[in-house]
Amino acid sequence: MIKNDIWITEMAQKSMIVPFEPSLVRKVQTNDSLEVKPVISYGLSSYGYDIRLSPAEFRIFRHIPGTVVDPKKFNPHNLEPTALHKDDNGSYFILPAHSYGLGVALEKLEVPNNITVICIGKSTYARCGIIANLTPAEAAWRGHLTLEFSNSSSADCRIYANEGVVQLLFLEGEPCAISYEARQGKYQDQAERVTLAKV
Repeated sequence: MIKNDIWITEMAQKSMIVPFEPSLVRKVQTNDSLEVKPVISYGLSSYGYDIRLSPAEFRIFRHIPGTVVDPKKFNPHNLEPTALHKDDNGSYFILPAHSYGLGVALEKLEVPNNITVICIGKSTYARCGIIANLTPAEAAWRGHLTLEFSNSSSADCRIYANEGVVQLLFLEGEPCAISYEARQGKYQDQAERVTLAKV
C-alpha cells in the first residue's frame, strides 16, 4: 500500500524525514529582500514527499581515455566535482548535455522497518531531458540518499540546489525477516556527500 500525507506527517514527527516541510512549497522569500520567488516544489504532497538537492556536492562522470568504469573497483577519478553557481534564480549545478551526474539529498531519511521507499523523478526536470534513476531505500535504511541524474538532452541543464529534485513514494509491506539495518547494508548511514559505488 502507498502511504499518504497523514502517515508521512506522523512519521516525520518521529524523524523519518529531517528537515521536514509539512506542505508543498512552490515559492520562497529570499533572505536578503522581501521578494518572493518561485522554486521547483518540495515538501509534502498527497502520496509522497519531494526532497531537495543538497548544495554540498555534485559530481559528473568524465571520460578518461583508456579507462572503463568498474562498479567492483570504482575509480573516484572518473567523477569530477562541479561548481555550485548562483544567480537571481537560485543556486544550481550544471549537468552537461548527454552526461551523468551524482548529487545528494538535503534531507536525511530514517526508513521504518515495514516500508520501502522508491525515489522517482519530477516532471519539471523530465520535461528538460533530465532522468532521475529509480532508487530504492529499503526497510530500516538511514542516511542522505545519493541521487543519480542523466541529461538525455543535447543541451546543458541546470539542477537547482535547495529545491525539489525527486519524489519519494513510501510503500508498506509485511514486516521483513531481515532489514537493511540488520544485514548491515553497505550504504547505511550515508552522510550528506556523494557516496560512490561499493561492493
